[in-house]
Amino acid sequence: MTLYVPLPDNVAAKNLDVIFKPTTLKIGVKGQQTLLDGALHKKIKTSDTLWTLETDGSRRTLQMTLVKVDEMNWWNCVIEGDPKINTQKVEPENSKLSDLDSETRSTVEKMMFDQQQKQKGLPTSDELQKKNQLKSFMEAHPELDFSKAKFM
Repeated sequence: MTLYVPLPDNVAAKNLDVIFKPTTLKIGVKGQQTLLDGALHKKIKTSDTLWTLETDGSRRTLQMTLVKVDEMNWWNCVIEGDPKINTQKVEPENSKLSDLDSETRSTVEKMMFDQQQKQKGLPTSDELQKKNQLKSFMEAHPELDFSKAKFM
């Protein structure tokens, strides 16, 4: 998720206080106002989250990429207590899988497959891969007795 925070004109990156933890976010200008402060709607991966300062003339914007722990769900707000949006009414841009680069296309196809499998109560692609690896191992080692083994 990308967050854009308008900043006072001509503020430098070194004058910003940007503090993010798995469940909280605080953005402010040192010695001045706090621009954003509160509990995040859901957890983020702090190790993958980053921010940059965008400049358009004297106008500055903090652009922050928050990486959600649960990437499959949309957030109806960023900071708890802020006005909520109805995510059911959001219409994503139409795009074709053929428009994507091969790596992104592969990831999207895997996510779509896994989502369909979960809805049907069936194993995901990772679970199927593990099952096939285990089956291959068992076939390669018929001398081992798996009759009392418990697989999780």
